[in-house]
Amino acid sequence: MKTLKKITLGLLVFFSVNAAAQETIIPEIKYSDLEKYIELAKQNFPRKKIYDEQRESAKTAVPVAALSFLDPFSGSYFYRPQGRAVLDPLNPYNVNGFQFGVNVNVGTFLQKPFILKKAKADAKIADLQAQEYNLAIGVEVKKRYYDYIQAMTLVKLTTQMAQENKGVAESLRNRFEKSEITIDAYNQSRINQFNSAQGKIQAESTFLKAKDSLEEIIGVKLTDVK
Repeated sequence: MKTLKKITLGLLVFFSVNAAAQETIIPEIKYSDLEKYIELAKQNFPRKKIYDEQRESAKTAVPVAALSFLDPFSGSYFYRPQGRAVLDPLNPYNVNGFQFGVNVNVGTFLQKPFILKKAKADAKIADLQAQEYNLAIGVEVKKRYYDYIQAMTLVKLTTQMAQENKGVAESLRNRFEKSEITIDAYNQSRINQFNSAQGKIQAESTFLKAKDSLEEIIGVKLTDVK
């Protein structure tokens, strides 16, 4: 048991020293890349495109509402072929030229200013929603990027630990075969090797999910970003 405790303590000290160099992810963060990812998300993320289309639709509704003030007015042009009488016996009012008419529904006409005001308000709301989403998408890209960097760092650390645990287990196996250590010490090294290998697999899975999540929002593969 004393031998096992010494080995365990040695492993803890060894891993702690090696892990100290990996205790922060800040040096791994590249803000130039982060800015590129944010711009790509603004260009490619489908939800951003939806907001842009809604904003354009709301802006288009403003001139349409303004032109609706002309709805009560109508104009027409009557053509009389050459040689025909100015007056048509069947329709004495059928003469060459333009004719204008006005047909006003008072209730509908009085609604026009409010329709225009609503259209302008909707356009302003659409602008504000687009601005808000630009900020929100920036925050979301940063979150996913930090998760990606964290996961990548954990993969490096767990891979290193798995390799080191494998080396220790092999060394202890040789010593066990020479009867230099107990079966308990050897078994513990195998358990440590399994745990570190399992941790490496979990870290790799987390890394792949973080990578996919970041690529989803920026709309392109990370390898394609220049």
